[in-house]
Amino acid sequence: MHPLLKPLPPLGRVLLALIFVLSGISKLGAIAATSANMASHGIPYAGDLVWGAVALEIGGGAMLIVGLLARLVALALFFYTLVLAVMFHPYWAFTGAAAHAQHSYFYEHLSMMGGMLFVVAFGAGPYSIDALIFGRSRAAGHRIAAAASA
Repeated sequence: MHPLLKPLPPLGRVLLALIFVLSGISKLGAIAATSANMASHGIPYAGDLVWGAVALEIGGGAMLIVGLLARLVALALFFYTLVLAVMFHPYWAFTGAAAHAQHSYFYEHLSMMGGMLFVVAFGAGPYSIDALIFGRSRAAGHRIAAAASA
């Protein structure tokens, strides 16, 4: 990787994860309201699952920022965001301005999912805990790229 490009993966991880960390922190201040919102969207055991959402958003977001088990965390956040998009932003069930707003939220979630897939495919990059633990080539995704081109 060209030296000028090395700061880009950590910057990308921060930008991808920031929304999850901030959302998780805001949920901590409104557990009852978040749980009620989850229940209103048909999520069972919302009072218990809200804590899992907070843990995944804050913990997973922080792990993604520092690049710790980045591929695994990005995959978990990918599926979490998929569930959020389908359950909370079904634009096809709305009409008018509400449909337009939900359409935007739905596709914002899809774009976050695309970013997560990049982390799954290419790893955390050179400035990450994964690079320190597993070595730079594994953290940078060279093995996956080599396997894909074979």
